[in-house]
Amino acid sequence: MKLTLFVSFAGAVAGFGVSPAAFKFGRTSVVLDGSRNSQKIASRGAWAASRGAAADGVEAGAASGMMKNEHDLEYIKLVSDNGSSAEVYLFGGVVTSYKDTDGTEFIAVRPDAKTDGSKPISGGLSHCWPQFGPGAIQQHGFARNVMWTVKDITDTSVDLEMAPSDYTKGIWDKDFLCTFSVNLENDELKTKMFVENKGEESFDFQAALHSYFTVSSLENLEIAGSFEGKEFLNKMVGDEGEMQTETRSAITIAEEYDRVYKGVNDPVLKDSGTGKNVSTTNGLRREFL
Repeated sequence: MKLTLFVSFAGAVAGFGVSPAAFKFGRTSVVLDGSRNSQKIASRGAWAASRGAAADGVEAGAASGMMKNEHDLEYIKLVSDNGSSAEVYLFGGVVTSYKDTDGTEFIAVRPDAKTDGSKPISGGLSHCWPQFGPGAIQQHGFARNVMWTVKDITDTSVDLEMAPSDYTKGIWDKDFLCTFSVNLENDELKTKMFVENKGEESFDFQAALHSYFTVSSLENLEIAGSFEGKEFLNKMVGDEGEMQTETRSAITIAEEYDRVYKGVNDPVLKDSGTGKNVSTTNGLRREFL
């Protein structure tokens, strides 16, 4: 399996200035290439039921559409003809599941995550917007703890929108429109974040997907990429961390890690337990209207 994804390495966290009205910013943030096994999952109905899915206007055994979890929180289920699937919650606009054609899950959600809308869902491909980490507003911004609306939906894709509200204006008084697209394409899960300035003044923002992946075990995990010679902040050293230089070309984890690597945009998660790899890349596009 190959996965292309915007993860929270330092190179994946960006600050952008957005000029008024005539400027749009787009980031192709996630592409997950699934297994090339063409075998379909035998029963989509049982598959949906195993996730506790129910839906307004959609049969319990339906493969895709608007669903509700056990707390009546709405999410979109996408299903491709090849059997791969994804789940995207309207609350936070967060992707909480991606399974390839073999049914292998690649996205993790914490066991203690709240999925009732009382707080941001801990896990998945979680939005950090318009701020990553601590800063002038609340940590990681507000995109992950507001309701997004459905702009467009098919069996294999959904476009969600987030516009200013009284809540967001009380935190960050900018006139914006964010569109987050999730698409299942040819054994791939692709996401795109599109930010448009709808106002008269330019503004700066940061965008990231705070991404959680599931692996069989740490012992089976190796992270390859252009790490060798790159600087990273080791947050486990001292009170404020320490800048260090990586000497390895592949990372294995035998102790607690909290590191931010600079300029690494090509990590590959290699899981010997599942025999599948997850690779991550970024794309960036600006549009002037």
